[in-house]
Amino acid sequence: MKAVVVYEPGDTSVLKYVDVPTPHIKPGWSLIKVKGFGITHSEIFTRQGKSPSVKFPRILGIECVGIISETTDPERLPVGQKVVSMNGEMGRDFDGSYAEYVLLPNKQIEPVNTNLSWADLAAVPETYNTAYRGLLQLKLSNCSSLLVRGGTSGVGIAALKLARAMEPSLQIYGTSRNENSREKVLNLGFDDFVHDKENKLQTKDKFDRIFDLIGAATTINSLNHLTEGGIVSVTGDMGGIWELNNFDPVTAIPNDRYMTSFASYRLYSKYLNSLFKLIEEKHIDVHPVKVFRLSEIAKAHQFLEQQKAPGKVVVLP
Repeated sequence: MKAVVVYEPGDTSVLKYVDVPTPHIKPGWSLIKVKGFGITHSEIFTRQGKSPSVKFPRILGIECVGIISETTDPERLPVGQKVVSMNGEMGRDFDGSYAEYVLLPNKQIEPVNTNLSWADLAAVPETYNTAYRGLLQLKLSNCSSLLVRGGTSGVGIAALKLARAMEPSLQIYGTSRNENSREKVLNLGFDDFVHDKENKLQTKDKFDRIFDLIGAATTINSLNHLTEGGIVSVTGDMGGIWELNNFDPVTAIPNDRYMTSFASYRLYSKYLNSLFKLIEEKHIDVHPVKVFRLSEIAKAHQFLEQQKAPGKVVVLP
């Protein structure tokens, strides 16, 4: 099969499009014919050598959509079944989805029934699942304003679209680190723009809910921009900082404010099916901003690194 192998960390030139043996099934694992996958920032970090636990050579790719090609669970995962998978250390501890086929543990493969195209379906797993689960934590039905911190990212845009469908009357604000991004943010569908300068919101306004995709770098600042009874969900690490130093929750969290988080370690069928139902019933546009072929994986990484256009980048082998 064709696959993209990283033999050593580096820039996009280390993404090698080569022939490798197609994996053989083993007990508890099934083979998926990959029909599409999204490119994520975590894969860029891994390619650059910023994931110390990952050993090379490695086929990257932490998510995929496709069809069961060979199975060891014919009842739940019959041959021909449309499936989705993400994380579970795929593309890290073992080879991932940057290939025509991927061998995955049955426990992290979820069967799905959807009429979405492969390109649209490939945009959903990591991006829309993360946004959806984070928004559920925020209990949007009990608030009037939502700030999406990291609003021009793939997950940020997904959060905007999902929140708009879930609560149409909600006032939704989007941030960008570029102070000249007001027009771009408004064109995406946000009600207003907030400049995020050096991890500080450039406003005195406070918000009922904050969906913080920047992470530890902005958590404390987000907490201080909540209204009484407000909730912040810290559901990303775009700021490149993974820990809060000298964090004292008693003094760091203002009274009557709440903090939660979501980590997309794996998919759960209950939430996945409700997500697809929401997307299809509300006609949410999940189409990716750019689609590449497997042989163009270096261009896909470059596109996402440079954020040439806001939205999800997918690859269709």
